[in-house]
Amino acid sequence: MVEHTRTLGFRVAFAIGLGTMIAAGIFSLSGTAVAVVGSSAVISFVIAAVIAGLTAASYSEFASVYSENGGGYLFSSRTFENDRLLFAVGASLFMGYCATTAFYLTTMGEWFHQFLLPHQFEVPHGTIAAATAVLLGYLNAQGTEESGSFQVLVTGAKVAVLLVFIAGAFVFTGPTAAVGTFATGFKTNAGGIISIAAVAFITFFGFSAIAASAGEIIEPRKTVPKAIGASILTVTVLYIFVIVAMVNSPIPPEVVARQGETAMGKVAAAFLGSFGKWLIVAGAIFSMVSASNASVLAASGIGSLMGRQGQAPRRFSRIHPDYGTPFWSVTAVTGTIVALVLTFVAVFPAEGGVAGIGLGLDALTGFANLNLLAPLAVVNVALIVSRRRDPDLDRPLEVPFVPWVPAIGVLANLALITNLPPLGVAVGVLVEVALVGAYLVWGGAPDVEEMVDRAVSPRPSATKTNGGGDSEKFRVLVPVARTHRADDHVRLADRIAQARDGDPLIQVVNVTQIPEQTPSEAVADVADERADRLFEALEDADIDADYTVEGHICRDIAFDILHTAREDDADLILMGYPEEHEEVTEEVEYEAPCDVAFANGFTEHAGLDTVTVGAGGGPHHAAALALANDIGRHGSDVHVVNVVPSGGGGTVEDIEETLSGLQDVPSVQSHEVTADTVADGLVSSVAERGGVLVIGASRTRQLKRWVLGSTPDRVIQRAEEAGVPVLVYASPTGVSGRLEGLLFPVYRYFQKLRGSEDRDRNVSSNY
Repeated sequence: MVEHTRTLGFRVAFAIGLGTMIAAGIFSLSGTAVAVVGSSAVISFVIAAVIAGLTAASYSEFASVYSENGGGYLFSSRTFENDRLLFAVGASLFMGYCATTAFYLTTMGEWFHQFLLPHQFEVPHGTIAAATAVLLGYLNAQGTEESGSFQVLVTGAKVAVLLVFIAGAFVFTGPTAAVGTFATGFKTNAGGIISIAAVAFITFFGFSAIAASAGEIIEPRKTVPKAIGASILTVTVLYIFVIVAMVNSPIPPEVVARQGETAMGKVAAAFLGSFGKWLIVAGAIFSMVSASNASVLAASGIGSLMGRQGQAPRRFSRIHPDYGTPFWSVTAVTGTIVALVLTFVAVFPAEGGVAGIGLGLDALTGFANLNLLAPLAVVNVALIVSRRRDPDLDRPLEVPFVPWVPAIGVLANLALITNLPPLGVAVGVLVEVALVGAYLVWGGAPDVEEMVDRAVSPRPSATKTNGGGDSEKFRVLVPVARTHRADDHVRLADRIAQARDGDPLIQVVNVTQIPEQTPSEAVADVADERADRLFEALEDADIDADYTVEGHICRDIAFDILHTAREDDADLILMGYPEEHEEVTEEVEYEAPCDVAFANGFTEHAGLDTVTVGAGGGPHHAAALALANDIGRHGSDVHVVNVVPSGGGGTVEDIEETLSGLQDVPSVQSHEVTADTVADGLVSSVAERGGVLVIGASRTRQLKRWVLGSTPDRVIQRAEEAGVPVLVYASPTGVSGRLEGLLFPVYRYFQKLRGSEDRDRNVSSNY
């Protein structure tokens, strides 16, 4: 069984939608909207929000049923069986996301030209946008990650910038005067209001980013609808106040109209001075880049899914072997964005285009909105069809008054299309017709699922049954990255569990990590194959233990391990000492809900008949001592070694404290050795008498970036040279453990200093 671990909660999902909506639209369209219809721009934005909300309702219901990545294309493919219609929806969304990114980046380029580049430094329009698109494509192809916490931080910064702008307007004008000016600034220009609403729709399409990420969201059936509704409502309120601020601009309306997409920067300078201008400029550029990145992710995800379903070149679904990203899909997205920027801005600008053809940013906006509104209308129709065809389908969230609500959504989408810039619509229709025609000529390719029958035979839950239910067993979670280590780690886990008087159940897990650009569905077959190979390797090893094998897909390996341990109530996590990705080891040790053991150098013949522990202290040492005590109670020989470091590589410990923790062990032997370092003394002792070395993780790694601590890391290094198996043990720590890890080196330093002074006094007393 392959499980996919979800990592995004409501806060992050809400931030994804809100952050995607706060982009070029609010920074560039607000000036144009106020110049055309004054305060009535609020009506335009509310109309756009309501229409977006109608379609968002359909998205929410579908997301509550199909909690996977893919958004509108996925919903349509689960409802309709017409390949040509599905291709048209997918291609339109693909072009819509690419055009939206081109709009964001082109607007960003205009802000660069207006505010950042010296006027004597002439750069062709579109150059900055195209270069940024290539950079974003490169970063996404490399598999850069953006954590949920970072997304929340970025969105918070965007909101803060808008709030500063709004506050500046009210302080500059005064609350009463600002409201009065806004109230008297409405215009009865119905055509202008609808036209602005049509263009402004692009600013609300961020809700689709939430649905597109449903496969990563925790409890998507509840979280996705809430996040969509909250983000649309929040951004609408923000946009209303931004319009109020723009209406109160001291800059004459004709100047605002002339500034167009960069007017907000000029208005900010009037409200807040130079500081305000640069704050808004920085916020606008940052918002456009971050929203562009989100659109690149969405477009590449759709391209990958279309390739997997045979409606785009098969290469689009291929995953890069090193980066784990849909490399070809990202490349196609990047090339499409650059082509759109060059076509609409560089080759055919609004004025002075080749052969007298003028497109420009206005036409690009129409092109983008057409390719978003058209497939959204199809999604609304899909909801009506789905309700009639599958009335018994489990729908945790149901849109009320179906078919009327989605039908109104369809009509509203079509109404907005008729009010888009005609030239942009014309180009959009031509491109869509050309793409559909090319698809008809090509004929598509079979779906991946149709090409390969990947029926995985059920894996037996155990090779040995000890009786009792799984909940009664001592569960050891064994994450395995390398198959050749699996059998040794499973044997070790079984021996430890038996020493703990448990009925062992070894849960072997292999995690396939994917970056944010890759939908989990794209690597499901890879995860299955890896789990199969792991299971076969364990079967060939003929291990006499009760175990299960699972394959997981997750963007964060440490999160998957911790989530699995919590959900399945693991009693112990056993994993190998890391050859790479030390950050996974550190996070698992600090955040684990149970004890963690890190094994290194174990083979089939490395038993637990003889165990050596070092003298020491601290919570991790106490946990390791408890394990040694349990092993010793079952007849194993336990040796305690106290190392006196002669070369300054460690501190002398109190061996009596360690011996007192082994009261239940029949056979305990203590030794005191002298060596250059504690690590040398421990390893040499075990190398002489054989057996396994068990030590606790150290708290001295934070300042020097050790993996498990200075002594454990040195021990493992020496042990590998001497062929000694080592088990590093850690108990749950949490935040307090992190703080202790930072403060403990200071305590250790003064302890060593005091020990040196005591030795000096003893030497002096002998004279």
